Amino acid sequence: MSQNIRRPVTFGVVIGSRAFFSPAPCKAARDEVLAQLEKIGVKAVILPFEATANGAVQSIPDAELYARHFKAHRDEIDGLVICLPNFGDEIAVAELVNRAKLNVPILLQASNDEIDKVDVHSRRDAFCGKFSVANNFWQYGVPFTETTTHTCDVGGAEFGADLERFARVCRTVRGLKNARIGSIGARTAPFQTMRFSEKLLQASGMTVVTADLSELLQAAGAIDDADPDLATKLEKLKAYGKIPAHIQPGQILKQAKWTLAVNRWIEENGCDASAIQCWRSLQDNFGCATCVTMSMMGEELMPSACEVDVIGAVSMYALALASGQPSALLDWNNNYGYEPNKCVCTHCGNYPKSFIGDTPEIGELDVLGETIGRAKCFGAVKGKVKAGPMTYFRLSSDDRNGTLKCYLGEGAFTDDPFGMDGGIAVCEVPELRKLMKFVSYNGFEHHVAMVRGHVADVLNEAVVRYLGWPIYTHGGEPEPQLLTPHRF
Repeated sequence: MSQNIRRPVTFGVVIGSRAFFSPAPCKAARDEVLAQLEKIGVKAVILPFEATANGAVQSIPDAELYARHFKAHRDEIDGLVICLPNFGDEIAVAELVNRAKLNVPILLQASNDEIDKVDVHSRRDAFCGKFSVANNFWQYGVPFTETTTHTCDVGGAEFGADLERFARVCRTVRGLKNARIGSIGARTAPFQTMRFSEKLLQASGMTVVTADLSELLQAAGAIDDADPDLATKLEKLKAYGKIPAHIQPGQILKQAKWTLAVNRWIEENGCDASAIQCWRSLQDNFGCATCVTMSMMGEELMPSACEVDVIGAVSMYALALASGQPSALLDWNNNYGYEPNKCVCTHCGNYPKSFIGDTPEIGELDVLGETIGRAKCFGAVKGKVKAGPMTYFRLSSDDRNGTLKCYLGEGAFTDDPFGMDGGIAVCEVPELRKLMKFVSYNGFEHHVAMVRGHVADVLNEAVVRYLGWPIYTHGGEPEPQLLTPHRF
């Protein structure tokens, strides 16, 4: 299967220096940033130290040299890290970025001065120089990411955390700008909610690859019982969760064939995520559910959304990229008594098992099974999501305004009981009513993607700084606004 999400992150590394400042910090900054990147498993593209004076970029010829080097590694580089151990040469740095034209995220770091080392031979002035580089980026129209504090030590823990976070941002931006999303089957007729614009996704770099459900049904039906890949898939399916004793071997075999057919199609088409017509044609015409198929792909960081919610699949993929963890698609489904900040999020049974946190049961769809017969509905992954922090995200296509739009926030899964079948997540979100009002007024779908852990800062940075989609970050601090005074 395609595993773009697992590709190691690579940074182009730049040490910016102004020639008449002390060159001594340049070598130390270079060594320290490379050590930091090695520690977090990020590859570095940088010229040999001897290629430029002090191993730094401090002139137009240096900028051109680095720009050519980065162009040669264009397909590898996911982001640029620019360190200013002293004031830095603003024109050299800006021209390097402009000439390389990588169009990747940039992390701009400036080093601390030491209070007892500010004489003419020791001072750095990077605190000031960072503004000059940032100003040139503004003039050139180049977005960049700030460090946690305006200046920091290259070898310090704070910058190490900034680099790790930035790597996640770069992985998210790279993944979303090049994503291929599989769309298997037609939108279920009663779910007009799932309509979306392929063209708006394509404008952001994402391609939707379609297949008629009949193609996959035929492929699944044609798999020979003696196919060695089927035997492997069957064993994996049996080991994935607890299967009730009344489930017949033929039902499990049928589910394994469907899963294998979907997996092969995903691989053949290079898809990073997918959305599937999960009811009811599959159950009526082949005799199984697709929940466990989606769950197993999600566990392998290849998210799959039900009800052909293609943009729901993109939302899941965004969270998986940002966190490196399996994500799930849920309904904002039920109130939780009279608790103002709690609700219940559910789905029939597509959650990855590590998203649930326990070994799940693999049984039949409950609601649909009552209607068409449970024998046709094996393949639902059932379990209650364990307590812990979570992040939620929803992307949507706003055709009225010609843009993608999204909302984002953090909350928690709780251990509160709830006696409903399927996949259950009792959620607590601060100011939930405010969020639900926003979702309702702005025409968002009832589906929402969630992942374990808090990664809203990563996704917010990716969207606000580099992807450019309108976003509401629930509970987030709004960025300061530029004010223009008016004489009265």
